[in-house]
Amino acid sequence: MRVVEIREFGAPEVLIPTTRPDPALPSAGSGEILIKVLAAGINRPDVLQRKGHYPVPAGASDIPGLEVAGEIIGGDLAHADNQFGLKVGDKVCALVQGGGYAELCLAPVAQCLPYPKGFTDLEAASLPETFFTVWSNVFMRGELAAGETLLVQGGSSGIGVTAILIAKALGHRVFVTAGTDEKCAACVKLGADLAINYKTHDFVEEIKKATDGKGVNVILDMVTGTYLQREIDCLADDGRIVIIAIMGGSKSEVNTGQILRRRLTITGSTLRPRPVAFKREIAKQLFERVWPIMNQGALKPVIYKTYSLDQASEAHRLMESSEHVGKIVLTV
Repeated sequence: MRVVEIREFGAPEVLIPTTRPDPALPSAGSGEILIKVLAAGINRPDVLQRKGHYPVPAGASDIPGLEVAGEIIGGDLAHADNQFGLKVGDKVCALVQGGGYAELCLAPVAQCLPYPKGFTDLEAASLPETFFTVWSNVFMRGELAAGETLLVQGGSSGIGVTAILIAKALGHRVFVTAGTDEKCAACVKLGADLAINYKTHDFVEEIKKATDGKGVNVILDMVTGTYLQREIDCLADDGRIVIIAIMGGSKSEVNTGQILRRRLTITGSTLRPRPVAFKREIAKQLFERVWPIMNQGALKPVIYKTYSLDQASEAHRLMESSEHVGKIVLTV
């Protein structure tokens, strides 16, 4: 099969198209299926892995790629984790531990969902990583509830766009930050109630204005560092900050008195190392809460640009430029 592998850690040029033996069909009891990959999403963890900053979990493929869409060839479809009645020939999108930049990919059947009605291969491939991440962090860990507000740091990223789309579809007010006026305008067009250019405006002040001084209930934070105390300053009482990346650095100085007095929660998570059972629950909740919205055509992913599998290095350059608004996807 054709694949793209990381020959050594470094710049995008270390992504090399090559071939590898086809994986064997998974056996009964494995809980895995084999997918003929038609499209694969690009995500920031892929870039971190390529640079040597994101170790591959034990037992996972060293081939990059955490989400795919394609056709089921076979595998352990009789497993109890096949919660949606998937069968050979069905088209699915899947969250995987690695191996997405390839013509064939193994996936836990628990982490596979059928395409939403009318979705293309590219659209389906753009769903798993950001949808699993946003749902598990904003709605499960952050417990964003009816009537509550959300602030997303980095609204134009793949994660940010997905957070806007899901939260707005479920009736929440959504505020975002972005680094240019053009990106802010794109976020508003996607449905954000307010987009703040963090280079020209103080997001704390803008959030307080927009919420009549109350602050937001949940913040999805991909920055941390010096942002953390400022986030506390614009968080409502009983508010929650959920950290999913540390692009601004891992060290922060915060006023713990505010956390104590106002009953604030600062938490965080990474998705890749979590067990299959946890991801199975995310898939179940997505299928129940978000898939019906997409089946009705009321929510569509935003794809910024597509590349062929052999152009993975170009796709990584675009990802690192942060010029994009939405997802970058490979056709296979």
